[in-house]
Amino acid sequence: MIEIAPSILAADIMHMQQDIQRILDAGADMLHVDIMDAHFVPNLSYGPALVKALRGAFPAVFQDVHLMMTNPENYLDPFIKAGADSITIHAEIKGDVAGILKDIRARGCKAGVSVKPGTPVEQIFDLLPLCDLVLLMTVEPGFGGQKIKTEALTKARTLRTQGYTGVISADGGLSPDNA
Repeated sequence: MIEIAPSILAADIMHMQQDIQRILDAGADMLHVDIMDAHFVPNLSYGPALVKALRGAFPAVFQDVHLMMTNPENYLDPFIKAGADSITIHAEIKGDVAGILKDIRARGCKAGVSVKPGTPVEQIFDLLPLCDLVLLMTVEPGFGGQKIKTEALTKARTLRTQGYTGVISADGGLSPDNA
């Protein structure tokens, strides 16, 4: 099954609610909320207040929160309390990725792990039992408007070959022409 989860990072901040309503009306299944800390990636974006506002404006819409952060464990509570339905962290952080994934699930949220284009997918095989989703970055995280690195998509086949049955998502550079 294919589901569409547009990133709200692409929305016009001055018209965000209208932009989101338009993508939901067009058939989007959920919202992908990119959170950047200006440390793990060289850009800064929204915080828990946006997730809370989205929950208020769109109470039934699933929010997939992607924490592109060096220390995501410090922000689990605020994002979960704000209304995140799933939280995805990066395999490349220096912290205890397995412990953080367990903590996310223990707090009643779905847990995901993301891998950058240059990270071998084999690096996350031991994490798969802790994941409800795997997010394959098809661009270097932190900036919009990049061209898709299609070779990153071969990781999806590798995950299925390993027996992973959870959700596999692709993030970055996707368009109607290449999706």
